Amino acid sequence: MTTDTTDTTGTTGATGATAVVPETAHLDALERHFGDLRDGTHGDAVSRQAKERLFREAVALLDPYALRVLEEFDEGMLEGTGTVGATGVTRTADGGLAALWTLSWPEQTGTGIQPITLMAYYGSGFHHPHLRGATVADWPLNVFTEEQAAAEVPTLRAIASADLHNLVFQRDFRIVPSIVSGGGEA
Repeated sequence: MTTDTTDTTGTTGATGATAVVPETAHLDALERHFGDLRDGTHGDAVSRQAKERLFREAVALLDPYALRVLEEFDEGMLEGTGTVGATGVTRTADGGLAALWTLSWPEQTGTGIQPITLMAYYGSGFHHPHLRGATVADWPLNVFTEEQAAAEVPTLRAIASADLHNLVFQRDFRIVPSIVSGGGEA
């Protein structure tokens, strides 16, 4: 299949500058991730200590974006009643590392459920770090127009990326032909 990947999406970065994000950024991220599995590395790191250094750097890079996303949810869905929090990198009980960005609000805390959570974590037995949410599994589908369908593309990309990642996790990177052939970025 041939797909035009020259279209890009402008995204306002943490500094206020507009970054050009290729349509295939989600595929590039998976290629890097699976290439790490193939090569036994994480980025340029091999040792746990070097991988933890890269994790800490990644958290610092993600921080303004994670905070911005949660602030958007607070303003757009919670009418400004929420509280955004960030833990920074902490050591987990199992010896791994984690960083959480959370959004809590009175109605949520009153029911005892978890806040909206974005988590970067590097489990003690993991080869490399991951991202997750507190509860993410199903996604709402309320599409009634062409514009609404087009607006779902980032969500569809995120779901497909997560699904392929989880399928690799169930087996290994060898189920992805571009990683086995060495054709993908590593």
